[in-house]
Amino acid sequence: MTKRAIDRIPTRDDISIKQAVEKWLDAYRLRRKFDVSSIVNAWPEIIGPYIAKRTLQIYVKDKKLFVKVESAVVKHELTIRRRQIVGRVNEHVGQVIVEDVVIL
Repeated sequence: MTKRAIDRIPTRDDISIKQAVEKWLDAYRLRRKFDVSSIVNAWPEIIGPYIAKRTLQIYVKDKKLFVKVESAVVKHELTIRRRQIVGRVNEHVGQVIVEDVVIL
């Protein structure tokens, strides 16, 4: 009786899908773009729904997170919470990708 490949027990050489994707991102130098898109997609979770709805644009350049908002009140709130935002963004990604926040 032969065993099918699907029934075999994983060995040490087998890697998880997560590890395979991480290796692929590193090999093709896509890690940074992936992390930035992850920040943009998770912005409502990171900052909260009220401010996320009033955010017009988000992008990362030279380790700075640029956030364009629609009102002076939201801009003031983000300015006050600048250090907290940096911490939450880096915590979400799992590494230091943002060192400062610029509110536009």
